[in-house]
Amino acid sequence: MSDLPRKAVTRTAKLAALPLGFAGRATWGLGKRIVGESAELVGQQLQQRTAEQLFKVLGELKGGAMKFGQAMSVFESALPEEVAGPYRAALTKLQEAAPPMPTRTVHSVLAKGLGEEWRELFLEFEDKPAAAASIGQVHRAVWQDGREVAVKVQYPGAGEALLSDLNQLSRFARLLGPLVPGMDIKPLITELKDRVAEELDYELEARAQRAHAEEFAGDADIVVPDVVHQSDQVLITEWIDGVPLSEVIADGTPEQRDRAGQLLAHFLFSGPARTGLLHADPHPGNFRLLPGGPEGEDDWRLGVLDFGTVDRLPGGLPEPIGEALRMTLDGEAEAVYEMLRTEGFVRESIELDPDAVLDYLLPIIEPARAEEFTFTRSWMRGQAARIGDPRSPAYQLAKQLNLPPAYLLIHRVTLSTIGVLCQLGATVRLRDELEAWLAGFVPEDLEEGEEGVEDAEDAGA
Repeated sequence: MSDLPRKAVTRTAKLAALPLGFAGRATWGLGKRIVGESAELVGQQLQQRTAEQLFKVLGELKGGAMKFGQAMSVFESALPEEVAGPYRAALTKLQEAAPPMPTRTVHSVLAKGLGEEWRELFLEFEDKPAAAASIGQVHRAVWQDGREVAVKVQYPGAGEALLSDLNQLSRFARLLGPLVPGMDIKPLITELKDRVAEELDYELEARAQRAHAEEFAGDADIVVPDVVHQSDQVLITEWIDGVPLSEVIADGTPEQRDRAGQLLAHFLFSGPARTGLLHADPHPGNFRLLPGGPEGEDDWRLGVLDFGTVDRLPGGLPEPIGEALRMTLDGEAEAVYEMLRTEGFVRESIELDPDAVLDYLLPIIEPARAEEFTFTRSWMRGQAARIGDPRSPAYQLAKQLNLPPAYLLIHRVTLSTIGVLCQLGATVRLRDELEAWLAGFVPEDLEEGEEGVEDAEDAGA
């Protein structure tokens, strides 16, 4: 493949061809039906062709197109099985790989970022990329001190490509809507655009990764590789081996699935509480299962990669989230409604029935009610259908709710993580994580009571 296509006209032409392709395949499908092929067979063929074209274009373009594809990939569990099947393989490929940059371009970026004598900084450097992402690709190498490292090299013109793609994708967001029932695609694209400058800034990314690496150093459950070196277009971090989460989703054992799911939930809620930062790109390509968990070599830890997008939450996840969750589970409709209004989820100009709001929320937070909950594709599809069906009360109510800007990224990360848990089919003790890490979820008087018991026990000892 040639260099990352940077000319807006080239990239726009590729993306603009997508809706035309959708229309062409629909005509092809109608022709097949006319000559007598079954609707079911034609539908499957149509979905497969659509998936192939959509993700081939997104993967080739990298940039914002691939970024959008990765953001969408975690939601495939919301699709009906007969639709999701053909997409799944294409989505998994997109999560882990994309066509590589030419070697000469890689060397040019390294020379610019590390100096003309960049090779002297490494004992070994592999020209073939080990992985690719939306704005850069990763090469395996050995640093001058003998450490194995991952060298992330940013694509030249990545910023321009990101914005160009996302602007173009937003123009036909409606056509992409059916990919995830019940989800409005346009705000997702807008939010990705808002994060472009931050994602391109490797200094910010290095800072966020160092904060996590320092906090989780020696942790029994979570592994974050430390930063070794950083320049404008090059980020070098410690290398970690492990099983990519996409492989666990594809054919992991039940034990791997459950452990990966528990660790994902643990990282989602403990990360902000411990670092003041929320890792905001939770697609499977950014996680690995590593041996050597608390129970020994046969147990697993979670390796976390790519801190290019984070939400800065100095006090951890906002306390109103925990309070609203607890009150919803307790059936306190009026209190929940007032909190949602105070936080801006219900606009001042709108009046809603508090009991209807409670009925809308309870199925969504079902995983927090049980001691342990099995996340499944069928559960996710049920939620998507309930919220996405224009005939349902949930759909009508959802249209009247508002998502305040401060909660936008938190909402997307939480939804994305739930999407991955459903892809895993993991059984997770979610409530344990909420009680341990989510401020406001456990009432203050109960927390104080528990501390009092602990103090009394200590005194007795």
